[in-house]
Amino acid sequence: MMNIVILYGTETGNAEMLAEDIQSGLQADHQVEILNLSDFAPGDFDRGRLYLIVSSTYGDGELPASAQPFGQAMKAQTPDLTGVVFGLFGLGDSEYDTFNLGSKVVQDLMEEAGATMLGERIVHDASGSDMAEDLALPWAREVVSLAETRIGVAA
Repeated sequence: MMNIVILYGTETGNAEMLAEDIQSGLQADHQVEILNLSDFAPGDFDRGRLYLIVSSTYGDGELPASAQPFGQAMKAQTPDLTGVVFGLFGLGDSEYDTFNLGSKVVQDLMEEAGATMLGERIVHDASGSDMAEDLALPWAREVVSLAETRIGVAA
């Protein structure tokens, strides 16, 4: 059983709903906690846990409102996240030039702090034909599988 924290950054609630869908899909086999990035500080990362981050994009490619305090804290505190592992799922709309830049900002902040992203950053296109949850659950299971080989099975 893996100890998983799903963090979400949202503007309109879509990332939160998707995070809840992922939690529902994983909680039978794992201990899964869900938190808004607005309630999470850079110093809260625990190297024994897997972080699944779901973030939308807002405005001109910025972090969504609930992720902005986290982004500002990451820049101000420059934490050492070496040994922290995470997966990243972005929500966006390819009708905009800034398609999924919000999740790319999160990826850059995490990697600049020394964290390791497992798998690829998956980006969902609201203008596409796929439902976000149809992409998110296979992505989450893949990241969990990668994490199990990297950080072992956490209690």
